[in-house]
Amino acid sequence: MEGLMLSRVLRDLAGGLPARALGWVFPDETTAALLLEGMPAGTGNLVLSYRPPQPVVYFSRERLRGEPNNPFQQMVANKVRGDLLRVEQLKLDRVFQLHFGGEEGFVSVPPARLLFEVTGRNANLLILEEGRAEGEEGFGGRILHAAREITPARNRFRTTRSGGQYTPPPPYQKLDPRTLTVTEAAPLADLPLSRWREQVDGLGPLLSAELGRRAGFTGVPGPERLPQALAALTSLVDDPSVSEGVMTDGAREAARTEKAAQLRKELVGPLDKRLTLLTNQLSDVTRAEEGIELAAQERTEADILMAYSHQVPEGVAEVTLPDLSGEGEVTLTLDPLLSAVQNAEKRYSRARRREDIYERLAEREPRLRAEYAEAQARVQALETAGLRELEALAAQLETEKPEKVPYGLRFTLPSGLTALVGRNNKENATLTHRIGRSMDYWFHAQGYAGSHVLVRTGSGGRELSPPDILYAAQLAAAHSKARGSSNVPVDYTRIKHVWRPKGAAAGKVNYTGQKTVFVDGDLPEG
Repeated sequence: MEGLMLSRVLRDLAGGLPARALGWVFPDETTAALLLEGMPAGTGNLVLSYRPPQPVVYFSRERLRGEPNNPFQQMVANKVRGDLLRVEQLKLDRVFQLHFGGEEGFVSVPPARLLFEVTGRNANLLILEEGRAEGEEGFGGRILHAAREITPARNRFRTTRSGGQYTPPPPYQKLDPRTLTVTEAAPLADLPLSRWREQVDGLGPLLSAELGRRAGFTGVPGPERLPQALAALTSLVDDPSVSEGVMTDGAREAARTEKAAQLRKELVGPLDKRLTLLTNQLSDVTRAEEGIELAAQERTEADILMAYSHQVPEGVAEVTLPDLSGEGEVTLTLDPLLSAVQNAEKRYSRARRREDIYERLAEREPRLRAEYAEAQARVQALETAGLRELEALAAQLETEKPEKVPYGLRFTLPSGLTALVGRNNKENATLTHRIGRSMDYWFHAQGYAGSHVLVRTGSGGRELSPPDILYAAQLAAAHSKARGSSNVPVDYTRIKHVWRPKGAAAGKVNYTGQKTVFVDGDLPEG
């Protein structure tokens, strides 16, 4: 039901107000009918049908019956009482409210408002308090009860919950066809009649099609045919009925519009998620650039330690040494358990890691920025895209979805065996407890958080050669917190000796029967 159609129904209703309400009936679970006395058309029912996706309001002389079918309808019967005093519509939007005077008696019923959102798939009927908070105007107020509870899980922008505050639809600026002047309508001369609903309030697909029929054309009116189009619009304000032929075409257009709106809603989420991911990745590039400065500082400190290692006492946590520039001294913090040379190597290792990270991210930065610009352009195009463009975009996004990646990074050992490396706690648990067989080998850096490495040995459970052991151990060290370090201890054992303690988090294990090798925490060559 479109805005001008709703306005005509409410205009006819307002002509008989205030009116005596004789009570509610409920023909079905999503229809409420109020029997009114003293209307211009005689006693009859104001019918509010709030079933999505085609809610409607109309006045009927038909005799209707029915008791409340659910708790909301019982609340309507109990809380919305007294004379119907007035009705008001939000501009020419598909939202209006009915004001009721309440009842005095043994148990008095205070005045209340019944608000109807005649908005297609999002249709809703709400009981609101008649009083508003200080400074609140129009359609705001506290919700006593809602036919449909809209939680943040369903709509993060606008919730509708019993006991909460009602939030009207977002404000918009459109031309009011009831008061439209020729001067105000001048910009419409360059817009096809089929698109006038973008600028004129109260028009939808059906009435846009009827507007074209009454005007005798659907294209751009231009200054010559603008008066003809405005005359058709004025007649539509007076009588927003739709001919049978237009009803069919308009229904088809309405279905397309509804489909486009739904598709647009489905596409916003993935595109917003993509923008957030790209924003975070570009932030990583910025942090890596800052890391280059730290890497340079760590290399300088390492050079000083190497140059003056003979002057550094053993077991100290801090030392002051001459600056290589010869312009002063530098105070350095040390790991007292390591020698001066080992402290220098540790700094060199950290600097290499920072430089490696920056190089990898710097290579990706142009592609990331291009992808960000493309995703941003897609989000901006959503609002104006038609159904065809939206369907094409949906198909394109579907083809761009990455294929499902199998569990674990895959590596081939020198002997040809496969090693799988977990990328997170969930994958670690899956590799160790679901994919691994009892005679497969399991590797993990001793004392460091990191990946589980699973080496598939086949049905025979073959032994690993020393090169395979060292290769798999390096994988475990390089995919742990010890990455880049030297002499990293790595434990390995058969999967049958690894178990998850009761109640432990995913990826947490105990093991026995292990052997230990020491390797560098860098990825093995090849």
